[in-house]
Amino acid sequence: MTREITVGDIKIGGGAPVSVQSMCNTRTDDVDATVAQILRLERAGCDVIRVAVPDMTAAKALAAIKKRIHIPLVADIHFDYRLALAALDGGVDKVRLNPGNIGSTERVRAVARACEARHVPIRVGVNSGSVERELLEKYGGPTAEAMVESALNHARILEDVGFSDIAISVKSSTVSRTVAAYRLISQKCDYPLHLGVTEAGTETLGAINSAVGIGTLLNEGIGDTIRVSLTADPEREVEAGIAILKAAGLRSGGVKLVSCPTCGRTRIDLVALAHEVEGRLRGCRKDITVAVMGCAVNGPGEAREADFGVAGGDGEGILFQKGKIVAKLPYDRLADGLLELIEGTEA
Repeated sequence: MTREITVGDIKIGGGAPVSVQSMCNTRTDDVDATVAQILRLERAGCDVIRVAVPDMTAAKALAAIKKRIHIPLVADIHFDYRLALAALDGGVDKVRLNPGNIGSTERVRAVARACEARHVPIRVGVNSGSVERELLEKYGGPTAEAMVESALNHARILEDVGFSDIAISVKSSTVSRTVAAYRLISQKCDYPLHLGVTEAGTETLGAINSAVGIGTLLNEGIGDTIRVSLTADPEREVEAGIAILKAAGLRSGGVKLVSCPTCGRTRIDLVALAHEVEGRLRGCRKDITVAVMGCAVNGPGEAREADFGVAGGDGEGILFQKGKIVAKLPYDRLADGLLELIEGTEA
């Protein structure tokens, strides 16, 4: 089991529930836009949010952002230790920083002491594109072994100044390399691990790559917090992350949607109906299973474990609850009828 760190009011590692993270794509110095996005991410179920801190203007905006949000705030720092110190003054709950990139031991010690005084952990994050040249030469490229050695070297710099409130990530854009790196580092340290496939891709492809990589590791008992990296709205990252945790059996609650792949018996636009139901249930917090099926003959039977469902007929469909038919409606009323049935039932 990994050791536990605390990020705001979220525990990471030590057997705590696996948390879902995301990162804003707004300019951090645009406080209103950043806060608005974070509040949307909170509603989507995000547990921890990270923002870029490329300059002192961004660093000085953190205090105002922190006052208006409700989840832990992480500052993403590269190269300039002064930005880390300013971010800590702004009240951030965690710093993402590689100590080997900020200069002298005195600078590292200054950041470590400031984090220690505020009980703020540091995430050491190594990507396949950030491995040091000497390690690339040693291993012949950004291999899993190179990423792990780089990450442990950065962690050791913090350890050498007496700081051990650390999380580690070793992400690659290659799924197999990501899995290999996390398997290896999990054998070499007990720091909590932040999982992710970096530069995973667009919404669909990125979600698939992340599900395979993150899901494989979670099912092996590796990983304490996750971030799904998508070229998409960050809300989609959170939704994908939560879906991965549910598929791995690590999170329950909320709506589980099941739908059939359609076949020659289907006489309604099931694809459109399934997408409409999914979208309208996105904010629902009831712990329910909802089925959208194409065939009125087999649908209720195949989805008998669903709490609520709809099954199509020829231009119409049936609503069912706990496997029992409760109504027959025309196609254009099916989504409304299903939502009314769900909303009219206690959670």
